Amino acid sequence: MKTINIQEMMSQSGVSFGTSGARGLVTAMTDEVCAAYTLAFIQGLDLGKPGQKIALGMDLRPSSPKIVKACAEAIRQAGCIADFCGVLPTPALAWYALSKGIPAIMITGSHIPFDRNGIKFYRAEGEISKADEVAISAAVVEIASNTGDTELPTVNPAAIQQYVQRYLRLFPVELLAGQRIGIYEHSSAARDCLREILSALGATVIGLARTDTFVPIDTEAVSDEDLQRGLGWAAEHGLDAIISTDGDGDRPLIADETGNWLRGDIVGLLCAKFLAADTVVTPVSCNTAIEASAWFEKVIRTRIGSPYVIAGMEEAQANGSRSVAGFEANGGFLAGEGLSVGGKSLAALPTRDAVLPALAVLAMAKQHGSKISTLLTDLPHRYTASNRLQDFPVVNSRALLDRLQSDKLAYQSLWGKSLGAVIHQDITDGLRLTFENGEIIHLRPSGNAPELRCYAEADRMERAQELVNLSLQRIAGR
Repeated sequence: MKTINIQEMMSQSGVSFGTSGARGLVTAMTDEVCAAYTLAFIQGLDLGKPGQKIALGMDLRPSSPKIVKACAEAIRQAGCIADFCGVLPTPALAWYALSKGIPAIMITGSHIPFDRNGIKFYRAEGEISKADEVAISAAVVEIASNTGDTELPTVNPAAIQQYVQRYLRLFPVELLAGQRIGIYEHSSAARDCLREILSALGATVIGLARTDTFVPIDTEAVSDEDLQRGLGWAAEHGLDAIISTDGDGDRPLIADETGNWLRGDIVGLLCAKFLAADTVVTPVSCNTAIEASAWFEKVIRTRIGSPYVIAGMEEAQANGSRSVAGFEANGGFLAGEGLSVGGKSLAALPTRDAVLPALAVLAMAKQHGSKISTLLTDLPHRYTASNRLQDFPVVNSRALLDRLQSDKLAYQSLWGKSLGAVIHQDITDGLRLTFENGEIIHLRPSGNAPELRCYAEADRMERAQELVNLSLQRIAGR
């Protein structure tokens, strides 16, 4: 047996908590590190009762099976039982664990590059909190040496079956009759269940670009190649929509009938409206069209990351909000209490989900008798764009933000005087600058990788993208 101090292990390995779970380089996520995190989760949160089942799932990254083996062995060492659900979307695992009242561990790096991976933890009640992360980080565990020598456990298909049924029971059976919908399958853990759900709801499904090579789709930074692919696929196949997700199926990527990809915060806005939410909880990075639409009684802004959105949702529910929805700029939708579809109650699932917002947008278009693009015409004319600088150390990001925040004229070295003066600074998460001309630029170090993210908002889509490109080019060139 070996004694491991988690705090020291985090410092030495570089595998640490970001905005959503513990993540790091695959080379650093050794059997020992992954097993230690698993034991710290079980012991630090007092979940290790003898015979306790713990749901375990993974995405399609090449490194995920090895990490699953290490985690499964650690679960066994803790006297618990690994309920292995195989490859499936993160929200499917979360929904299964929530319904069974058991903890869960998902092996996924979500949208980050394939040379990295991660471990996401769930209590029986849902995602762990930031306080839980502190408890895990403070743990000291005893670990055996044979942490990754076991075979993968036998797959229990109940979780994915239950997730599919969640939506087939909620939406009308002929909802998508006559619709031609493309699924950009790539290496998404949701690709097969998406086909099953859309087909069962009456759609003709066209599979697109399926691959066994992992593709790190980032729904907040759609590549130029995928922008062109969307346009080409829509024209070639006569599609009504294209649906995709990131690697673990908790962030949607949706294109309209022309192949133009919708921004995630706009997808969330439409979904919250369709579900008749009275309160929306969303990070500070999301489009101000949410408030300007006047669709919701209350809009609560948070830091970026699902734990913060969940905390905001819980607070809203405790304060009497009747129907609560949360969503992020990446499109991941969190269903709180009191939501419904066509008079049918929607059970809460407070973790990011990609299937619900995709179906909501499709159903909203059907309800209005329109194309998806038409749903956007009545929205306030505020447009967001985002992208990132990769391999940009966090220390460099923080130094840049400190300089911009402390020196009132430093921003002119990046953007000149054309935007006017900065009239508001928001440091809820990173640095969000509102300029005199009404445009917004938001810079933030990624919580998951050495990246600097840039968000921009303007009254034209082209202008928002121009602001992002200009900002990142000038920062990279400094």
